Amino acid sequence: MIALIWRFEVRDEERAAFEAAYGPEGAWARLFAQSGGFRGTELLRAEDGSYLTLDVWRSKADFDTFLADHGPAYEALDRETEPLSRCEHRLGEYEVAG
Repeated sequence: MIALIWRFEVRDEERAAFEAAYGPEGAWARLFAQSGGFRGTELLRAEDGSYLTLDVWRSKADFDTFLADHGPAYEALDRETEPLSRCEHRLGEYEVAG
């Protein structure tokens, strides 16, 4: 399995909307769940108010297939949720150990 990890700095007034969209039951998780290779999302909040998302997939190939099949929906949701954060950084792709 792999985890795609992103870090977000979120606008104070958008925290509730951000958590609703990026949480384990949020819009992103519902979109990803349209793929059989998606294993789940975790949303972590740091003391400084930043967030990490961990999107877990069975394999990189499963994520790539998801993007090929759902690219327009992914891009539309990205545009819709972009105003919720001041900035976002893709930290990387990590193999799930264990």
